[in-house]
Amino acid sequence: MHLKALALLLLMGVTAGLHAENWPAFRGPLGNGKSSEKDLPSTWSPTENIKWKLKLAGPGSSSPIIWENKIFLSQSLNKEGSERALLCIDRKDGKVLWQKSVNFQGKEPTHSTNPYCSGTPVTDGSKVIVSFGSAGIYCYDFEGNILWNKDLGKCIHLWGNSSSPILYKNLVILNFGPGENSFLLALDKATGKEIWRANEPGGSPATEKGQDWLGSWATPVLHTKGDATQLIMPWPNNIKSYNPDNGQLIWTCKGLTKLVYTSPLIEKDTVVVMSGYHGSAMAVKTDGKGDVTESHKLWLNTAKNPQRIGTGIIHDNYLFMANAGPGNIQCIDILTGKDLWENQRLGANHWGSMIYADGKLYATDQNGDTFILEAKPVFKQLGKNSLKEHTDATLAIADKELFVRTFQHLWCISNPK
Repeated sequence: MHLKALALLLLMGVTAGLHAENWPAFRGPLGNGKSSEKDLPSTWSPTENIKWKLKLAGPGSSSPIIWENKIFLSQSLNKEGSERALLCIDRKDGKVLWQKSVNFQGKEPTHSTNPYCSGTPVTDGSKVIVSFGSAGIYCYDFEGNILWNKDLGKCIHLWGNSSSPILYKNLVILNFGPGENSFLLALDKATGKEIWRANEPGGSPATEKGQDWLGSWATPVLHTKGDATQLIMPWPNNIKSYNPDNGQLIWTCKGLTKLVYTSPLIEKDTVVVMSGYHGSAMAVKTDGKGDVTESHKLWLNTAKNPQRIGTGIIHDNYLFMANAGPGNIQCIDILTGKDLWENQRLGANHWGSMIYADGKLYATDQNGDTFILEAKPVFKQLGKNSLKEHTDATLAIADKELFVRTFQHLWCISNPK
């Protein structure tokens, strides 16, 4: 082959490889729900544009993560949560390559709407880490060998747990809780050794009558500006910023209420955090130190907000949010807190988080209906596609394909080649 032609083919291969994007963590590469992918499927049904579907052992709310041709998914193998597993799935055909399970005979309460193994795994391309709550946190290689595991103690709350681990440099960071045993933790990714721990006092298991319902199920988010990185974590009644290298507190802002499910949303130097169960929402500037409640809060909305479980999307200073109860959708100006889509309905209740790709928003409700919207302050629905199965999970996107986890199946949605 002529050298010039060979060089052109190699360049084409590199370009194609650069376009494909892995989805290595909950809510994508940056933990913000955004994908750089384009030309995604716009229509699908249980029989249209389905590349494959994999029957699952039972219901679950965790999301798939994707690294090249491998998909990883956490799954309870029974209703009691005594067998908690990590599945490795071939992206080409949906076949299970391996399944590693952990036996747990202890008692760990959860709610009927929150099956065990709700946390999404995370990967760096050679290791995959998954949190199994009271059964511990486990690290595997891509062949399914255990590299390390760590018992973090009991995770006891009436409604269970669901936070996902994230990666930062050589660290695995996890919100362990809620309940009396609540803390933010950093482990060495290679060995599982504890590097730092930030305890969060005042948790309640809410397992007995008269106890407060409080806790945070949120997954923390990293925010980098210049050479400085913050770890943003919402707790009951406040949001805190930590130095992710050592766990030292940078700032705190009061204003949330007792229950928090959603992850922080960050745009430039502004973070928006939302309480659940009709609690408050607020926006805070991220450049403060110490208690910034009076100095850096942009707005605080204490009105009776919708029930919020899944996390929204910030795009061009607008926050798009699909809510759990009632099933309404909002477009909020993050500088003022004003809802531009007041009382706009969109299907049933939404428990999964929104996803953004190619200028569009993807919002999936519990009926398995995915609504496609323009990511603009003027409401415009572009499509609606149904899989006709219950889902509480968040979509994943990789290499022009969509992955949807329902209570019955993992689906791969793809345009015909």
